[in-house]
Amino acid sequence: MPKVTYIEFNGTEHIVEVDKGLSIMEGAVQNNIQGIDADCGGSCACATCHVYVDDDWIDKLPEQSDAEKDMLDFAFETKASSRLSCQIFVDENLNGVVVSLPEKQG
Repeated sequence: MPKVTYIEFNGTEHIVEVDKGLSIMEGAVQNNIQGIDADCGGSCACATCHVYVDDDWIDKLPEQSDAEKDMLDFAFETKASSRLSCQIFVDENLNGVVVSLPEKQG
């Protein structure tokens, strides 16, 4: 099972196994990771699952959809590495992916 590392804003790390096919957001919710609110439940209708993807993993992710880009306009303090974690689905190619959480969600 692929592992995802979530790093809270305060530096606390959580390394959890996430079932293939689930999103990084779903992995956070199922494992009670603080800092991902997921208000819309993963339908790309808000920006409360905003994360910063570690630079080593950016090029391994699928392209952002137009909907994701639009929703990121509502996220708090976006960066070049900003993504919505509901739009990143875990598979073996993402085993070990690292995401950091913003100070707060939009």
